[in-house]
Amino acid sequence: MRQLSASLLLLVAGCAALRVAPLSPAVRSAPLRPAAAARAAAPVAVSFAPSPLAAASRSKLRAAGARGTAARRAWSCRRLPEVAPIDMMADIAPKKVGVVGVTGAVGQEIVAVLGERGFPVSELRLFASARSAGQPMETGSGTLQIEEFSLAAARECDIVFLAVSGDFALEWAEKISEGEGGALVIDNSSAFRYKDGVPLVVPEINAEAARRAKAKLIANPNCTTAIALMALAPLHEQFGTRRVIMSTYQAASGAGAPGMAELEEGTKAMANGGSASNEVFAHPLPFNVIPHIDKFLDDKYTKEERKVTWETRKIMDLPDLPVSCTCVRIPTLRAHAEAITIETEKPVDLDKAYAALNAAPGVTYDVEVGRVRKNDVFGDNGLDLFVCGDQLLRGAALNAVLIAEAVA
Repeated sequence: MRQLSASLLLLVAGCAALRVAPLSPAVRSAPLRPAAAARAAAPVAVSFAPSPLAAASRSKLRAAGARGTAARRAWSCRRLPEVAPIDMMADIAPKKVGVVGVTGAVGQEIVAVLGERGFPVSELRLFASARSAGQPMETGSGTLQIEEFSLAAARECDIVFLAVSGDFALEWAEKISEGEGGALVIDNSSAFRYKDGVPLVVPEINAEAARRAKAKLIANPNCTTAIALMALAPLHEQFGTRRVIMSTYQAASGAGAPGMAELEEGTKAMANGGSASNEVFAHPLPFNVIPHIDKFLDDKYTKEERKVTWETRKIMDLPDLPVSCTCVRIPTLRAHAEAITIETEKPVDLDKAYAALNAAPGVTYDVEVGRVRKNDVFGDNGLDLFVCGDQLLRGAALNAVLIAEAVA
């Protein structure tokens, strides 16, 4: 009974965070695509259930003798957003696609999104470390074996998604992409986000930056930045932006599958009268909030907070935009939330703000936006809103696949 109580507490904690961003009426009224219409009445924006892909992968890996490491135990509260394929996707010739880091949370989601969106794949190759080589994994292309990563094998692909550490990306990304025979590399790490000449892309906002550069290496932004900009970009286009202030409430999924596993196990332990340990997070996360994500810098901000500033400026092409961010880790499994205040160049008209959000691709079903209202501090030139999005999808895997659709 106590174990059941622990599981229920975890479930409630995860779902509660996903209910905190009720959509403003005008945003809720956005026209539904046919596939989305059946879901419109659902009271919770994102359903809580084990990912079928992750569950199948764990089952296969256990059968092969794996010990159920944290990287393969991740719970998932996911729903693939109703994002229309990029218009030109029908014209993309089938590609040889490689995913490096398929045993991690983001790697598994990239494999799932490729299949769910029907990306034209002629051959799918799954890469990981030697420890995972030979193990089976369920994909949209059937059951495939994981391969040990090698440069030669990766360069045989047309597109390579990197769901790996920054150190790994620094060592291998340019080697995979360089030269006439190199692959298009879409990197999910922070290794190249701030490098001149490497586009940092949210396709609905600045896909043209990658096309203009004819880049073979494209960086995927930080999850927090990507979720925020889905709402900020259309509002900037409507009213202009003087400054942005935000506080983020980031789920355990931001630390990958090990982070989700640590939260799950710690919550169960505490609900059963024990204590929670911490290896992934700076402090035990269950029933706690931690205003500390990534390392502290000399200016007392964390690196995660500065990532939001740097990346917002680069993606929106506003190099001097003042951005202040406080990032907080919260005890939910998946989906980040952000309270955002914008000082605008032009006076805010709420009806126009709703209309801009309605028209923005990806908002409402991809990134939830609610609590849209004028800000009391900045008056007519201020806007407050609350944003919620799936860190592993909009903030990572889905954005990466959308980049491929836009530029392949």
